[in-house]
Parts: sequence; structure tokens; C-alpha cells
Amino acid sequence: MELPAPSAPQRSGRSDGLAYDLWLPDDPPPWPGVIVVHGAGSRRQNHADFARLARAGGWAALSYDQRGHGASDGRFSPAAIADAGAMARLLGAVGGVDAERICVRGSSLGGFVAIHAAASERAIAGAIAICPAPEELLLEGIRRGRLEMAADEAALVPWLERHDLGEAAAAIGPKPLILLHAEGDAQVPVDFSRRIHAGAADPKKLIAVPGGHHRSVQHDAELQGEALRWLRRRL
Repeated sequence: MELPAPSAPQRSGRSDGLAYDLWLPDDPPPWPGVIVVHGAGSRRQNHADFARLARAGGWAALSYDQRGHGASDGRFSPAAIADAGAMARLLGAVGGVDAERICVRGSSLGGFVAIHAAASERAIAGAIAICPAPEELLLEGIRRGRLEMAADEAALVPWLERHDLGEAAAAIGPKPLILLHAEGDAQVPVDFSRRIHAGAADPKKLIAVPGGHHRSVQHDAELQGEALRWLRRRL
């Protein structure tokens, strides 16, 4: 039996040096939107499964390569937070997309970006953060050369030293924040997400999954669908 090929993005392009893919639903508009942010050493194509799932659920999705990754220009730096906001505005300008309901979904380094962007960017209305990496682990990864990306370390290190992911999560409210984390994650321990959730304002939710590993939750269709449904109800 021959299975149909996975759906392709409706559009691919570049904006201010950032390479992106755009996925639009078949449902009648207006659509909520979600920006898909990958982790360190990854790229947008690695999260096409989530973009397709979001599209099937009636969300417009825009995935992009962070700077220092894939086909995007430049190096990863503190500007990553503003880049997420710029991608949200780009998605919000697409016909049929509700610009007031643009959220961000990120995993690991992308979860870090998602939380900071939701806290500081007006174009972002809520966030899904999967095993978000806090500043101290990112600093350790940079200093030990474990993050597989081109980074502007001279700008990034002092910026990370001055910021705190828990404080950013607390500043997100009243925007909704949902955290997903595998309890078996040996790379970013689940206790980080538990502390972030405890300090965040409502509406918030934490789904901690027994077992698993650092990448298992981000490709779990059931959990991703639950996160999108929870977020949509609160938009």
C-alpha cells in the first residue's frame, strides 16, 4: 500500500536573512498562528511534523531557521528574541491569519526563546515551551563547546548572565504558557520546568511525562495536540 506524501509548506522564503516555511490550514479563516522555534544544532525541517499537525488542527504555522542554523544568515545572539517577534509579525500579516492570536512554540533552546519572546514581544499572545533550557545550561554548553551552532559569544554570554528564564516566565501573564517536559530528560532536568511553572502567572500548565528523553516530547503528536488545544481555548 502506497501512503500519501506528507503535505509540503504552502510557501518558503526569507525575511531579514531568516529562512522560513509557511503552512496554512484548509479550514476557513481566521486562523490562530504559531511560530515554530527549533533547538540548538537543529533546523526548521526537523519540526515539520509539528507544523503539519498544527495545520491539520486549524492553525497557521511558520517555522524558521534561527540564526547560526540552517539557511539563515548570521550567528545566534540576543537578537534571537526579536527575531521571534519579527516572525510573529510576518505570520500575522498573512491573509486569513488572526494577528491577535499568534503564539510561539519552541523546544530546548527554542523553548528558552519562546518564553523570553512571549514575555517581551507584543506580537506574541502565548507560548508552548518544551524542555526549555535555562541560561545556566546554555552558558555551560557555550563554554564547553557543546552547542552545535554559530554563536556571537561576545554578545551572548553577558546577556545570558544578566537574564533569568524564571523571571521571564513570570512576566508572560496574562498570556497563557504551557510547559511540556519528559521526566527522563537527562540534558535539561524536568525540575527546571517545575520551577518555571511554579513562578509563572496564570493561565499556565505543566505536563511532565514519565520516562522519555530530551527529544521525545517534541515529536509526540498526542502531547503536541493537547498543548495546541489548551492554548487555543485560552486565546
